[in-house]
Amino acid sequence: MPKTGDMPRHKLLFLFALLASAAQRGAVVDAAIVDGLQVGFYSQTCPQAEGAISDIVNNEIGMDRGIAPGLIRLFFHDCFITGCDASILLDESPAGDVPEKESSANGFTLVGLRTIDIAKATLEGMCPRTVSCADILAFAARDAAVAAGLPSYDVAAGRRDGMRSNMDDLPGNFPVPGHHVPRLTELFGQRGLSQEDLVVLSGAHSIGGAHCFMFSNRIYGFSEEADVDPSLDPEYAQQLRQMCPPRKPDDDPQQAPKVKFDAQTGEKLDNAYYAELLARRGLLTSDSALIEDPQTRAMVEAFAADDAMWQQKFAEAMQRVGMLDVLVGEGKGQVRNKCRLVNGQEEEERQQPQQQQQQKQPQLPWFRQRRQHQHRPLRHHPVANLINGFFRGFH
Repeated sequence: MPKTGDMPRHKLLFLFALLASAAQRGAVVDAAIVDGLQVGFYSQTCPQAEGAISDIVNNEIGMDRGIAPGLIRLFFHDCFITGCDASILLDESPAGDVPEKESSANGFTLVGLRTIDIAKATLEGMCPRTVSCADILAFAARDAAVAAGLPSYDVAAGRRDGMRSNMDDLPGNFPVPGHHVPRLTELFGQRGLSQEDLVVLSGAHSIGGAHCFMFSNRIYGFSEEADVDPSLDPEYAQQLRQMCPPRKPDDDPQQAPKVKFDAQTGEKLDNAYYAELLARRGLLTSDSALIEDPQTRAMVEAFAADDAMWQQKFAEAMQRVGMLDVLVGEGKGQVRNKCRLVNGQEEEERQQPQQQQQQKQPQLPWFRQRRQHQHRPLRHHPVANLINGFFRGFH
């Protein structure tokens, strides 16, 4: 690792700022990883990159406000498992594994993939083979947060894209809506993130929402003693029951109604989420859990009272998330030409003679042939996974 005296001034200042921020919170920051990322990384090789991504994100959000929480969630889901390597964007894995995006924690609930595709195609036209998908996702998440009301913050770049993606990496390693504070704190700690980061980043639920099946266990058949979770405000629980009728066995999860996390300012990224928690109006179990633990409750109360403080801490936490297990430097990962495929996969498919494919594959009805070109279906049915306890989160 180079000595600090050899670093550019802007890079040195960014390193010291991040280390100081981490020290204040007790978070663990890997200096080698920080050293590999730079603010303004593309200032020479693709100077218009950040501006182009910002324009695309804002345009997409202008057409669909759900893109903002979707991009933030996409970024978190990518970084929390194998690091910020854009593995969540892959449709296929060279190893043949079922990719992360088809996990029950992701699947049809992922929002913002099209936005990343547009940004990547645009940048490939401007600066071919230069800007990684992992960096595009980090920039897009920042721009989504800003579009939702957060003050802008710097995003260090220089990440390279991973070459593997496996949905089996998620179970047991990812925070889910059914978790309580001890387990959530443990999972965040394993990623070098603090309990404060947990509470701060949960504030992303100031925007977006959740499908009814993600919290139906709280409003129907909660326990033998109570049909409704007693930690919920009774009036709020009744509203939820009106919006979410009891599930039927043949219900399509993709058609399930969706409820906003924050009924006050559901499209603005602010501290109203924490006021809702204190009013016992947290939508998911993992939301309500934050006021049941005395340590996290104190943080919730502090953030509910100071929006500016929470916004600053949220930006800093997003910067820390963006440094998780990044791939940096030549020889590590790649810069994908398309975010959905590892380089070489598309070329191999194109070069394979069509006749050879027809010889290997039996002739199928036309509707089955079309399905072969679509994304693979989920390995597990979402409702079955819900019953088994693997809940989706951060949507």
